[in-house]
Amino acid sequence: MSTHQPSFRLPTADPERTARLREALSAASFTADGLLDLFGPSAYTALARGETVPALRATRGGSGPLETLVRLFLLQCPVAYGRAAAALPAEDCLADGWLVREGDEVRASVDVRPYGGPEGQDWWIVSDLGCAVGGAAGIGGPGGARGRADRSRLVLGVGGASTTLAGLTVPAPVDRVLDLGTGSGIQALHAGRHASRVTATDRNPRALAIARLTLALSGAPEPDLREGSLFEPVRDETYDLIVSNPPFVISPRSPEGSELVYREGGMSGDDLCRTLVQRSAGHLADGGWCQLLANWQHVEGEDWRDRLASWIPPGCDAWIVQREVQDVTQYAELWLRDAGEHLAGPEAYAARYDAWLDEFEARRTTAVGFGWITLRKSGADRPSVTVEEWPHPVEQPLGAEVMAHFDRQDFLRTHDDAALLTTHFRLADEVVQEQVGPPGAEDPEHVVLRQHRGMRRATKVDTVGAGFAGVCDGTLSAGRILDAIAQLLGEDPVVLRDRTPESIRLLVEQGFLRPVGDDGIGMS
Repeated sequence: MSTHQPSFRLPTADPERTARLREALSAASFTADGLLDLFGPSAYTALARGETVPALRATRGGSGPLETLVRLFLLQCPVAYGRAAAALPAEDCLADGWLVREGDEVRASVDVRPYGGPEGQDWWIVSDLGCAVGGAAGIGGPGGARGRADRSRLVLGVGGASTTLAGLTVPAPVDRVLDLGTGSGIQALHAGRHASRVTATDRNPRALAIARLTLALSGAPEPDLREGSLFEPVRDETYDLIVSNPPFVISPRSPEGSELVYREGGMSGDDLCRTLVQRSAGHLADGGWCQLLANWQHVEGEDWRDRLASWIPPGCDAWIVQREVQDVTQYAELWLRDAGEHLAGPEAYAARYDAWLDEFEARRTTAVGFGWITLRKSGADRPSVTVEEWPHPVEQPLGAEVMAHFDRQDFLRTHDDAALLTTHFRLADEVVQEQVGPPGAEDPEHVVLRQHRGMRRATKVDTVGAGFAGVCDGTLSAGRILDAIAQLLGEDPVVLRDRTPESIRLLVEQGFLRPVGDDGIGMS
């Protein structure tokens, strides 16, 4: 497709007509739950992967309103005008541009995808045709090729990265939120639940228009939408929460006018993510949060942990979690397929692949990491910066766990070993103990504490650690518990008090133990 093609016209969002459209979608059960009931789990998850054949089979022959809406907005097939009018306020949709008429049929101008909010809300995410999910952008349903926007300005819908960030976002009520690089508006939609004011920015004006549609169709308040890159649109304004799913893909420069703005930020390497992190502190209110997804380079001769820690601005605590690592060939192949480069013919594909490897070689990049970064503007003299690799399954949403992580860092920073031993702790509710060893053995080889919620961590503990954790119910101080264990094991209590605080700190830091306050309630 030519990159000089003008953008396909987007719908407008007349408030009254949009409300009638929303009512029709709800009445037809064009919702996340309604789709699951219609498709069943297999076809539903296939559609989430961008595979449309099972959904086509599930709606084949069905003429009800739900089947009509699925074929129009998800599968992007034309349907008879009369059938559309039975499911929708068709004239309203034609007037505002949600539908386009072609003879006796109508087709959708955008993808509209049901999305279940965190408290059971029914929302609808708008995106460009064929771009609702991850995978090859622009490779969509059977009718999705017609009327598609300029590929370089495509706006994608909800994918795994979007839902990951939404689940990570701290749920605390705040005044002002900045959704930087809003795309289809999903983060702004979530932020509107717990923020008084939401500002959403994007350097792609088409994304801002689509975000407006998403929020209007979902019944959300009108956001403050601003065009521009990074923090340019917000000048010197500050926010209580900044969220961003930025265009973090590390790629060689694209030819002029062909840059894919949904994934490429126009900077070299991982400079965009680094810049976003470093400049965020200047736009955070005291105690404010910045949460983003990112890619980062693993550079030959450098520890990736040290490299990322160097990004953190002064006065900010940070928690950086690497969820996945790909070598440069895997990474290049993933994003070449995403852009459809594999369809350009073997010679063109090989040349583009070679350009990616040249870029990585020039930057001494051996692999690329993916994960999340959370900053909190604490103003601490000794900021806490945690950088870890955690490829294991986690339980979303993690927003409350993110807040608890920083609460624990505050506690540890203000409690030396002596204060730690006077603290009362309780074992977190979701922790279980596993004993590992040969069958029939009198004593286990080792004991493992395992979380079944949140990060789902597991850690080995010795006999003292297992005994200590097992009796932490908030009744006795840590020092009193250690004295009792020393007496039971015949150890010197002074020696045990000296060598145990480090282990207690680790259990607190990882969320296995929770300090109990004066009111008897442990930290969340």
